[in-house]
Parts: sequence; C-alpha cells; structure tokens
Amino acid sequence: MTTSTTKKPRWTIVLLTVMLLSAFALAGCGNGEDPQEDQTQTAPETPENPSQEETPDAPADNSDEDAPADNDANENGEENNGNEDNNDDNAEEPSEGAGQDDGTGSAEEDSIMALRAASSLQSTVEVVGDKNVVTNPDAITVIVNKERSLPDGYEPTDLVEPDVPFSFDEPHEKRHLRQEAADALEELFAAAEEDNIELRAVSGYRSYDRQVAVFNSSVERNGEEYALRVSAQPGKSEHQTGLSIDVSSPSVGNVLEEILGDTKEGKWLSEHAPEFGFIIRYLEGREETTGYVYEPWHIRYVGKELAPDIAASGLTLEEYFDEANIKL
Repeated sequence: MTTSTTKKPRWTIVLLTVMLLSAFALAGCGNGEDPQEDQTQTAPETPENPSQEETPDAPADNSDEDAPADNDANENGEENNGNEDNNDDNAEEPSEGAGQDDGTGSAEEDSIMALRAASSLQSTVEVVGDKNVVTNPDAITVIVNKERSLPDGYEPTDLVEPDVPFSFDEPHEKRHLRQEAADALEELFAAAEEDNIELRAVSGYRSYDRQVAVFNSSVERNGEEYALRVSAQPGKSEHQTGLSIDVSSPSVGNVLEEILGDTKEGKWLSEHAPEFGFIIRYLEGREETTGYVYEPWHIRYVGKELAPDIAASGLTLEEYFDEANIKL
C-alpha cells in the first residue's frame, strides 16, 4: 500500500510537467509568429514613405496639389513679365529715341564728315607747273576757284540738256549740265512751278575755249581788275565743271544781277535750292573768301546730302571743305 501511493504522485508530477512544457512550447510558437506578421506589415510601410518622396510621382502629386499656387505664381509671373515688358518698352522708348537721334544724327554726321574729308581743299590738289590743279575734277564736290584750276583740256563726259525753260531758244553749249545736276535742276524747276515761282535757266556748262572769250570780253569792257572780280580765268571757272548754272526770272527780265536776290523768285531759290542739291555759290559779303562778288543767280550742284548742311552752316564752299573746319 505504501508503494502504490508513492508512485501516483510521481506520475502526477510527470504529467503536470509535460503539460506545462507543452503549454510553454505552444506559447513560444505563437509569440514568434506575431512579430513576423507585424514586421511583414510594417516593413513595407516603412520604405513606402521614403520611396514615394524619392519617386517622380511624389513631385507630380505635389505639383498637382500646388497647382493653384503655381497658377498664381504664373499669373503673377505673367504680370511681372508684363511689367517687365512695359519697363522694357519704357526703357526702350527713350533709348530708341535717343538711339535714333544719336544713331541717325551720328551716322549722318559721320557720312557728311567723311565726304568733307575726302573732298577737302588740302587733299584734292597738286602742283602742276605754276598752277594748283584739282585731283578730283569729276567729283560733284570738286572745288574750282582762282587758286584751283581744272586739268588742262578737261571736259565732262556726261553733259545733257535739262528739260527746263531757258531764257533763250537757240541751241548752245550753255544749255547743258552734267546728268546728275540736270536731273536735280528739273526737280528744282518743277517745285518752283508748283509754288508759282517762274524761273529761267540762263547759262550752264561753259567750255575752256568759251571761257577764254568771256573773260577777254570782260577785260576789254571793264579792265582786268574788275574782270577778275566777276569772271573766272579760263580753266578756273565752275561753269566748266558742268555743275553750275546761272538762273534768273522774267520778273527781272532774266538778267543776272544782284536785284534777283531781292525778288520773291530769288528768295525762293535761296531757300529751296539746297533741297535739290544746289547752293548759292557766291554768298553776299564773302568776296574775300570766294574771290567773287555776290551772285544770287549762280547755283552750284553739290548733291542732296551735302547741300542742306552747307547752306545751314553759312560757310562758303572754301570754308566748308577746309580741313581746319572738318572734325572727324
């Protein structure tokens, strides 16, 4: 009896121990699976957030969310651009105006100065024998006077007869001018007619041989001293260049006298001739510079670019083309 009673408690302890061990084993297995499931669920979530921030989709989404702000920024940007454009326009307008004034004025001045320099008194003459002979006889800016002769035998090669009313009808060499000057004279006379100004061409081109006759005739009538004030020596006449012509009006009987300058025709000629490339060559009170008395009838073609500038300057042709007055 004693032996059986002792065995029962031992078996009971063994069974209890086995049951406890089983329970612990089961509990350990369950706790091991839960963390794995939690880790499986959380592990993907942890990288998803950074991956979304790094992928292009995230900025796209952010940009969509920020679209109104971006639109506002664009609108503001457009307004700013508009303001900038306006500012640019405002900035450009003065600069353009200044640029046009400065640029155009500067370009015109540079062009005129270049022409003056190329035709200066000092750069267009050479000594031949006992004469100063011009080196640019065919230039429309050629300067011929008592001190500057044309080359011996010079004749223009493009003489034509302008279609304008003359003070005489018979054929004559003095009905001619060089082509460019003749075209300009036609424009001048047409403008005069539109303004009800009646002009007549009197004497244009004059050959060397004819100038000999004209000068000698003046000497015979008035003496050499007087002749030198009113008539050029052969080879030193502007008429021989084919760029000068004497103009008068029926209002004074087509005479070539100072009285023309006091008439409406003479005043119109002085005012408007530069528009067509002509200047009054021998100005009043400037005999000491030009070498000749005032001749309101004698117009000289120098080109439409230079004529207005020369007239506005108040300078004689000799002064205008003197290097001392040319600043480059």
